[in-house]
Amino acid sequence: MNILYAFFANKNILVLLLIINIVGTIYGYYWYIPQLRETPGIFLPFVPDSPTASLYFVFVLIAFLMKKNWGLIEALAIVTLFKYGMWAVVMNLLTLYTTGYLPWQGYMLIASHGAMAVQGILYSPFYRIKTWHLIFAAIWTLHNDIIDYVFKMMPVYRDLMLYMDRIGYFTFWLSLLSILIAYYFGVRKNRHILSI
Repeated sequence: MNILYAFFANKNILVLLLIINIVGTIYGYYWYIPQLRETPGIFLPFVPDSPTASLYFVFVLIAFLMKKNWGLIEALAIVTLFKYGMWAVVMNLLTLYTTGYLPWQGYMLIASHGAMAVQGILYSPFYRIKTWHLIFAAIWTLHNDIIDYVFKMMPVYRDLMLYMDRIGYFTFWLSLLSILIAYYFGVRKNRHILSI
C-alpha cells in the first residue's frame, strides 16, 4: 500500500495532477458561463460548484509541491470533491435514465467527476485537517445547498428540472455523507497518515 502512495506522492505525478486539475477547473468555469451571466452577484461564489471543488484541490497540490499542508483548503477539497463529483455522476446517470440518451459530454462528465471524488479521498492520508477546518467546510457546504435549492441557484440540468425538490433532498444527504467521509479519512484518530 505504501508503494502505491509513494507513487502518488511523487513530484512528477503531483505536477501532472496539478496540470489536469487546472485544465479541468478552467473548463468547469467555462461550462458555467451561461448560468453565471444570469446569476445575481451575491450568489456568484456559490454557483460553479465542481470547478470550485477542483480549484481547492489545485491549491492542495500546490501546497504539497511546497511540502506544506493547508488544512482548511484540504477540508474544503475532500468534502466538495466527493460531493460534487458524486452529484454530477448521479445527475448524468439520472439524465440517461429519464431520457434514454446521454451525449458524449455526459459520459465525459461522469468519468471526470468520478475521478474528482476518488482523488479527494486518495490523497487523504497526506491531509492535516483539524476539527475546526471540517466544521468550516461543513457549514460552507450545507450553506451552499441552501443557496442552490432555496434560492434556486443549482446547476441547470434541463431534463431534470421536474425533480428539483427530490434532487435537493438527495443533495442534502450527499452533503452529510461527504462530511462524514472527510471526517473518516481526514480527521479521526488512528486514520492512515503519510507525509508528502
